[in-house]
Parts: sequence; C-alpha cells; structure tokens
Amino acid sequence: MATEITVPALGESVTEGTIAEWLKQPGDAVAADEPIVSLETDKVAVDVPSPVAGVMSEHRVAVGDTVEVGAVIAVVDEGATASAPKAAPAPAAAKADTAAPAPAASEELLNAAQTMSPAVRRAVLEHGVDPSTIKGSGKDGRLTKEDVLAAAEAKAKGGTPAPSPAPAPAATPAPTGGARGEERVKMTRMRQTIAKRLKGAQEQAALLTTFNDCDMSAVIEAREKYKDLFAKKHDIRLGFMGFFAKAACLALKDVPSANAYIEGDEIVYHDYVDISVAVSAPNGLVVPVIRDADKKGFARIEQDIADFGARAKAGTLTMDDMSGGTFTISNGGVFGSLMSTPIINPPQSAVLGLHRIEDRPVVRNGQIVIRPMMYLALSYDHRLIDGREAVTALKIIKEAIEDPTRMLIDL
Repeated sequence: MATEITVPALGESVTEGTIAEWLKQPGDAVAADEPIVSLETDKVAVDVPSPVAGVMSEHRVAVGDTVEVGAVIAVVDEGATASAPKAAPAPAAAKADTAAPAPAASEELLNAAQTMSPAVRRAVLEHGVDPSTIKGSGKDGRLTKEDVLAAAEAKAKGGTPAPSPAPAPAATPAPTGGARGEERVKMTRMRQTIAKRLKGAQEQAALLTTFNDCDMSAVIEAREKYKDLFAKKHDIRLGFMGFFAKAACLALKDVPSANAYIEGDEIVYHDYVDISVAVSAPNGLVVPVIRDADKKGFARIEQDIADFGARAKAGTLTMDDMSGGTFTISNGGVFGSLMSTPIINPPQSAVLGLHRIEDRPVVRNGQIVIRPMMYLALSYDHRLIDGREAVTALKIIKEAIEDPTRMLIDL
C-alpha cells in the first residue's frame, strides 16, 4: 500500500521549509520513524521521519524546492522489501573517490562539511570520520549519510583511509599564471533569514551601544574555589555564562524597559526573564532560550546552556527551543573578540555582548595593578530605552560581576 509522506507541523508561525537533502532514495528500504528527508526552516533543520516501514517509491519534490506544511513530498510503499544490491555501490563509490581526486576537490569537500544535514552530522559523530576528507555525492558536492557510512566501512576494514589523498592538492603549487576561480553557493534558508532579521533590526530600531569594562577577578576566584564541588554536586561545569545570566536578571528587574519590546504603538513589558543565548551552529548562529532565568539557579542555567550547545552542534534544536526570549546574551569572547557592537534580536530591545578576558593595567587605590578585564557592550533600541537606563543596566551587570555577593542578596 502506498503511503504519502507530508510536511509535518514545523512550529509556531512556520508555514514552509526547503528540501535540504533526501536521506532516502527511491528503492531504499525505510523503517518506521526513520528520517527520510532533511528540511530547512527559517531557524532550524528538521528531519522528517516515515510513519510506516517499506520502500521509498518516489520523491514528489527536489532538493532546493520550497514546500508548505501538509504538502505531499514523497511516497513509501508500505510493507515492500528493497532489493539487496541497493546498498552495495556505497563502498565502491568510496573507493572511486579515494583513487585520484581532482585538485579542486578540497574546496568542494569543505563546502560539503559546512552544509551537513542533521542526519549526516550524527553519522559523522557516531563513526568518528573527518567530513572534510570525504567527497560528497549529493547535490553541489554535499555529503550524504551513505558517503559517511561508506567512509566508515572502508576505515573499519583497514583499507586505504579517505584522508590519504588530501596531501595531493596541498602539494600542488598555487597557480602563478593568474588563473583564479570563484564559486556561487545558494544561501541556506537559515542564512537568508539571519540576514533579513539583522538587516531589519538595523532599519527599524534606533540602535545604540554603550560600553563598560569589568574586573573579572571575583568571578574567576569564585569559579576556582568552587568548581570541583559544583561539578561533583551538579555534574556540570561552572562557567561564566551563569554569572552573567543572573547579573542580567538583576539589571532587567531594575530597568524593565530593557526587558520589554515595542509592538505597534504599545510597549510590552514582561514580569519574567527569558534569556536568549547566542550559540554557534554548523549552519549559522542560533539563539535558544533559557526560560525563567530569573527563577533558576546557577546549576540549572549552566545545564541548559550545555544542552543547547550540544544540540546546536548535532542539529537537533527545535523551533520551541528558540521561540520567545526577552533579552539576549552573545559571547564573542569565545572566538577572541575584544570589543563589538552586537545587534539586537527582534523584537527584543537589548542585547549584552561579552568579550575575551585579558590582563590589563588598571588603577586601584592609587596604584597601577594588573587585573583580568573584560569589555562589556549593551546594544539597545533607543526608541524604547533611554541612555540613562541603558547605562544603568550595564552598570548593574558590571557591579554584580565584580561583587557576586550582590546576586545572592538581590542588590
């Protein structure tokens, strides 16, 4: 019996997605609840599972097509059995790939590694293979799950590993005759959405950034003193983000406009704090939300952040994880940034930017001393937040970090 596969509900306000990759080809065996296609939405990539077991009969749409929720995208013959030879070509394809790659292959491979679907990323992590050393057989050189499995099988059999051809392109001297190439790659749906939202924030909001610097000595000392006990009790590492999240909650309580947003001709205030945390994912920046951060302790906040980071890398964050949010914290310091002017995450009205910690000379009690310092940046929508309020909010965060006791006694 033929079963039509439709696009499932993708989350609140999301009505369509783009076919990123077919995980099952016509003739492939399909198990019940096994992912058959990867969909890209405005925020996340979603694997669509088959509701029945059988054989993939046909694709109704192609990679790159935009499909609406409820649309039929494929047909599975329920109860049918795939022919055995279907899985055989995979190792052969892997051997052919390792024979003699063209000099231009390295750029192609890196492109494929950067646009891996969630299913491919999971296969890479499970089998411990290097995606940059595998030539993708999918559209535009993208890796498929079969490519990864073939490479893992070749590695397990002790055959010639996929990385061996890599030195060939490196050994080839760069062309000196002026031959230069270029490549056009269509933006992913997520990247297009990121571009539109950030540009929209600049066009619609009156953006301004205020700066301050922060002495991290007290927080560093507290982490060193309690990190082992904290990890033993809560099974999670004590990081810096928990301190800044709690400090931000203090600031937003005293400066409610920084936790509000404009909707039409009204201001919407919140009596709760949902902090969006900017996390780097393979397909772009995502901002999962720590719900009720003002009511959570350090351990729960650190657990949420660790979970978001792991799921962002695996491509398993959901739309619900990223919906809402009343304030954002972005940590460019993990990449080495010294100072930046972060852009707000609409419809929010403020974002806190963290940066790298470095030893700098500062004056304390008339003496020049060396302290671990961090620049803090608060970008805000000046239509809603006055300069006095923005500076006050950032000053509260600075003082809470420099004296963490304030977080315990609500000062």
